[in-house]
Amino acid sequence: MSAVMKPATAVTWTRICRVDEIPQLGARVVKSAHGNIAVFRNGEDEVFALLDKCPHKGGPLSQGIVFGRKVACPLHGWNIGLDDGAAVAPDHGCTRSFAVKLVDGAVFIGLN
Repeated sequence: MSAVMKPATAVTWTRICRVDEIPQLGARVVKSAHGNIAVFRNGEDEVFALLDKCPHKGGPLSQGIVFGRKVACPLHGWNIGLDDGAAVAPDHGCTRSFAVKLVDGAVFIGLN
């Protein structure tokens, strides 16, 4: 018996802004049908996108402190991984992450 393969879901890329419009070590909030999305830029000019809601108490991650590849929630200091939205141990939980790509200095988010 052969396995049935489902086609991969195509990613819909939405242009958000230019990378230099996101403050370094900060974030920009984008409103979407998924809720507010925080688009972060770290000190190495890497860009990440997370649902703007901490898994702990729903705090606005966009107002947190960015360091390395993490953001500290402004409400209770939980550290959340920017690449996957997972809380750093000993805390637990996860917020949704979104695919991001940079094209010629423009930031695009994969919204599916």
